[in-house]
Amino acid sequence: MNRRLFLRSAGTGVALALLGPGAQTWAADYGRVLVLVELQGGNDGLNTVVPFTDPDYRRLRPALALPRDRLLRLDERTGLHPSLEPLWPLWRDGSLAVVQGLGYPEPNLSHFRSIEIWDTASDSDETLDDGWVGRAFSAQPPPDSYAAHGVVVGGGDDGPLEASGARVIRLTDTTRFLRQSRLALPAGAASNAALRHILAVEQSVVTAARGLDGGVRFATTFPKTGFGRSVRTACEAIASHGGVAAVKLSIGSFDTHVGQLGRHATLLEELADGLVALRSAMLELGRWDRTLVMTYGEFGRRPRENLGAGTDHGTASSHFVLGGRVRAGLHGAAPRLDRLDGAGNLAHTLDFRALYTNVLDAWWGTDSRTVLGRRWPGLDLIKA
Repeated sequence: MNRRLFLRSAGTGVALALLGPGAQTWAADYGRVLVLVELQGGNDGLNTVVPFTDPDYRRLRPALALPRDRLLRLDERTGLHPSLEPLWPLWRDGSLAVVQGLGYPEPNLSHFRSIEIWDTASDSDETLDDGWVGRAFSAQPPPDSYAAHGVVVGGGDDGPLEASGARVIRLTDTTRFLRQSRLALPAGAASNAALRHILAVEQSVVTAARGLDGGVRFATTFPKTGFGRSVRTACEAIASHGGVAAVKLSIGSFDTHVGQLGRHATLLEELADGLVALRSAMLELGRWDRTLVMTYGEFGRRPRENLGAGTDHGTASSHFVLGGRVRAGLHGAAPRLDRLDGAGNLAHTLDFRALYTNVLDAWWGTDSRTVLGRRWPGLDLIKA
């Protein structure tokens, strides 16, 4: 997935993809922004959304099983990790959905290959160049007036936003990006053709920077963590008058092979605090009903704990969907702990592409069949 040309400016933490030739008609409702949060490393779904009444949970995890009386009970069988307590008001006010058992057939336990499958919405035995969101942008581009099609905050690649012709900004700090963009020279300042081309790309950065400069000062207090800073940057990009259709954030690593209990609790607390701040900022903007937040990651963890007080690469996991138009509650079926596969892993109960179908069809109003190759039924996450 290296078919695009990027301008990279040292120290700015930003790269802008070149716009492909030819404008296309826009029909989708990209005024509804999508915020994707990658849980890097593979989050342990069983200690995030806990089947606390299942005796196999404690049998498989004698050291890692969480105390029942500390869980946030979603129903008579299922509870959230206590570090997710900041999300509890969202559950109670009906803006948090928990989707269980997400995975895909013939799962791959490599970090690199499995996240590629999630990013591109491919089958496990096929390789696709473009991300699923990038393909949606190719089929029905956001308006030319938008500052960018998408923004990637922090490290990592474009992932689901990847596509030739997509305008994607990589951003670590909005203020620094705006300051650096003002140093760009006009394209006519060079006589050399190659340099003129580079300067023309710089002008694309300037154009994007002007669009991102919304001048919003939030009353929301953002967490002083890496993820909290990323959330602030994402909210500033969404608040811009130029417009963006999608934002990708990341937090991790959730690759908890050893010493999982403390590390996992800290990561989930950072995630919850950041998501609550994101909601607060979107409420300030009056855009919570026009914002959809979705977590994702390459896989879950193995049900049985290992000898290092951690968990190894697994398969199915649970994820969160948040927003003012989300149908709250538990969605999907929890994987059966008494029906593990030959490698001791969970069998998924819901294909992850059902999530993407909801985003494409119900959120943006695009055609998921065009983007995903087929329509994946099974979820009703978005209110009209």
